[in-house]
Amino acid sequence: MPRLFALIVLTSALALAGCHNVTHAAPVPVHGFVTELSAFDVFIGTHPTPEQFRAAYPDVQLVMPGNMTTMEFRSNNSRYFPELDKAGRITGGHFG
Repeated sequence: MPRLFALIVLTSALALAGCHNVTHAAPVPVHGFVTELSAFDVFIGTHPTPEQFRAAYPDVQLVMPGNMTTMEFRSNNSRYFPELDKAGRITGGHFG
């Protein structure tokens, strides 16, 4: 009987060992304009909020729907026009 109890306790401890709150570190901001497009695409694939986008890419102008902006064409990936889902998360977009 004591062995069965020890086995139950050990099994429960192992099962619960993976149950804990994990806090994710804040992403390291990428300063300057977007040059690593593959890393940027992976980031957009996480469907960030506009606030998360601004924290991750503080030097890239995020032009939200309805925002006014100049009409100049930028070829340095410094201005991003996002596509948003119903929850307001960025699901795609384009540089311009």
